[in-house]
Amino acid sequence: MPREYPIERTRDIGIIAHIDAGKTTVTERVLFYTGISHKIGEVHDGQAIMDWMEQERERGITITSAATTCFWVPGGQERKKENEYRINIIDTPGHIDFTAEVQRSLRVLDGAIVVFDGVAGVEPQSETVWRQADKFKVPRICFINKLDRTGADFKKSLDSILEKLTPNAVTLQIPVGEEDKHEGIIDLLEMKALKFEGDFGQIVKEEEIPEKLLAEAKKWRDKMNEKIAAEDEKLLEKYLAGKDIPVSDLRKVLRKAVLEYKLVPVFCGSALKNKGIQQLLDAVCFYFPSPKDMPPVKGIDPKKDQEIERKPDDSEKFSALAFKIAADPYVGTLTYFRVYSGSLTAGSYLYNSTSGEKERIGRILRMHAAEREEVKEVFAGDIAATVGLKNTGTGHTLCDEAAPIVLEKISFPDPVISIRIEPKTKADQEKMSLALKRLAEEDPTFKMKSDLETGETIISGMGELHLEILVERMKREFKVEGAVGRPQVAYKETIKQKAEAEGKYIRQSGGRGQYGHVWLRLKPKKRGEKFEFINKIKGGIIPQEFIPAVEKGVKEALDKGILAGYPVVDLEVTLYDGSFHEVDSSENAFKIAASMAFQAAAKRANPVLLEPVMKLEVIVPSEFFGDAIGDLSARRGRIEETKDRLNLKVVDAKIPLAEMFGYATALRSLTEGRGTFTMEFDHYDEVPANIAQEIIEGKRR
Repeated sequence: MPREYPIERTRDIGIIAHIDAGKTTVTERVLFYTGISHKIGEVHDGQAIMDWMEQERERGITITSAATTCFWVPGGQERKKENEYRINIIDTPGHIDFTAEVQRSLRVLDGAIVVFDGVAGVEPQSETVWRQADKFKVPRICFINKLDRTGADFKKSLDSILEKLTPNAVTLQIPVGEEDKHEGIIDLLEMKALKFEGDFGQIVKEEEIPEKLLAEAKKWRDKMNEKIAAEDEKLLEKYLAGKDIPVSDLRKVLRKAVLEYKLVPVFCGSALKNKGIQQLLDAVCFYFPSPKDMPPVKGIDPKKDQEIERKPDDSEKFSALAFKIAADPYVGTLTYFRVYSGSLTAGSYLYNSTSGEKERIGRILRMHAAEREEVKEVFAGDIAATVGLKNTGTGHTLCDEAAPIVLEKISFPDPVISIRIEPKTKADQEKMSLALKRLAEEDPTFKMKSDLETGETIISGMGELHLEILVERMKREFKVEGAVGRPQVAYKETIKQKAEAEGKYIRQSGGRGQYGHVWLRLKPKKRGEKFEFINKIKGGIIPQEFIPAVEKGVKEALDKGILAGYPVVDLEVTLYDGSFHEVDSSENAFKIAASMAFQAAAKRANPVLLEPVMKLEVIVPSEFFGDAIGDLSARRGRIEETKDRLNLKVVDAKIPLAEMFGYATALRSLTEGRGTFTMEFDHYDEVPANIAQEIIEGKRR
């Protein structure tokens, strides 16, 4: 079966933003204008198509990234199949507790629309998602939304993008009026004013630019021409000579600059009031790359351990990355994957090169949020889902067994908060374990483990909201109720200086004895550099076969730190000396000796406790500013910056997570319910000595 849409007319894009900037509303409008939905779903009515989970509809936020496919004919051409573009869209969550959803979506996308609130401009999570997109080198387009809101300011929002995110933003549109006078937009390329009429703004009328805005529009256009012309020598000559540059030339150069991530086009409008979405769709077709424009995807050949690549071509060997696992109440486990090369037909077998297992692809589904359409075949550049894969997790590579490749994995942040959870009835114990296991397969930032000493189950995640929603999903989707304890902070331990120690394990009890003897050297590493084991044994003073046992012993000792039993991180452990016994040495003896040596050395290496520190943005009305600052200082918060936004004060601070429990309630009562805040994990930092002492004593007690 040949492909329906040529790869050149395929776009894989995502919509990313700070919470509440209007991402889902933008997506809903896109679905309406492209004819996927016939009525417009509203987030505030709980009717959004892409927010299909019950919790998403109740809370009015996006929790999981939803995937959908739609079709668009750009630039007002006739709606014929040969003019259509296929656009695969992933709508990602904005709340930072679901950061994994954003990260894994960006890994498989070729372009991202970044939505900004026209009142607030760049917000903390806009910065976070922007940096994540930088990490994956994803080309982007900015959309300044909500220009109909009171306090909307296009220029101020644009300045915040230029200042905080990138100096390479280039303005392609400016608004006609702001706040309640927002009527339409001016297209600077075509130099036309656009008005949106009809119930849903589906009729776009081109008009001459109003007299009072003409001079300003010319100024903006000149700036735009200068930025685009700077990317191409021929255009620059024309620009400097004062000649008119044809729109087609500007588009061509701009597209190349967007693909190379040298320029970021800026569009504007109001998704809720149906202004500017059609032009955004045109921009996706004009400026974003097709999978063919992307460089070949790199991976490792597991047989030869060498780097290899796959071109985005249907005739190449098949390779795909599973980027999301979702538990679906009707069809079981859904695995979302992006095809990088080759094609795949339903009913064929694939090789999971990450787990080394074979998987049968029974059905291939194209997703429209929670609805699905079955297809027989998918091709390079497609995003699809399949059902019932047994051993495939997030970040696994699926490929042709004859030509294996392991694509780069997606790395996720560690959880920072834990709670104890137990089933309401003993009979539910097994059901709960199963439900938690399914949820952990789906979400790589959610972890569960059993505390062997107390027999309790502990679940960990990225924030209170994250865990609250997971417990709620367990109740709704798996019909298991859990009682949860108080949230606990995920502390860690590390060392501050070098130290060495010996570990000797000798047992003699008739017959064969046990003998293991090692010397270890510990050295601190920088924050976030994790653990490294170095083997410096020369001349076989410890035989090669016992070295893995030494490393295993050290790793087991790392799990239970010596101060309060928290995991030890960011250090280098070197095995540099020791001895063995011809008869009595065993792997187990070396494992125990290594564990003893590690504990002895760690005690001498000035161990300290680390705690997660959060990046916090608090928005309060001016009259409560003093109280809010005082409260943050009392919580060991470090104020980094304060700004004004209309009659509000915006406070940026860094604050230990341990001090943030119950903050939502405290802020509400301080500000008569008018203050809001967002926070996200920033880094781990040393706990002050007096507080560390309390934590250690509490843990030991």
